Amino acid sequence: MFGLMLSCGTVVTLMIAGYILQRRGFRGGRKIYATVLGLSTLLVFTGAVLALFTGTSFAAEGAAAVAKEVSVGAGLGFIAAACATGIACLGAGLAVANVGAAALGLVGEKPEMLGTTLIYLGLAEGIAIYGVIISLLIIQRL
Repeated sequence: MFGLMLSCGTVVTLMIAGYILQRRGFRGGRKIYATVLGLSTLLVFTGAVLALFTGTSFAAEGAAAVAKEVSVGAGLGFIAAACATGIACLGAGLAVANVGAAALGLVGEKPEMLGTTLIYLGLAEGIAIYGVIISLLIIQRL
């Protein structure tokens, strides 16, 4: 429970701090952003590990619950499925950003190339679908 509170508390605190800094017009350097990103990533992963390895599940605590407790191997499998989807979606976002910028530049010069650029955007977006398929295969094995 402490791990879940640590992860959620980190995310909520950073959202509030970001909103306040944005309202004040703060324009910090890259070092500040990189430090905050690294620290928040460390805290979220620490919270996830604590939530995975400590305490019992809510299903096991309830008297009327019939569900079995999730093992450590299954928990790591769920984390692997989440990482597969997350990293694939991050890669697809980066690919679509680069391909989309180039596609807009090309369509601005040659409007007849719109169909071709949409094909390239679809191929870049397909990376995210591959990640979802892999995560479904991982979950199916659990």
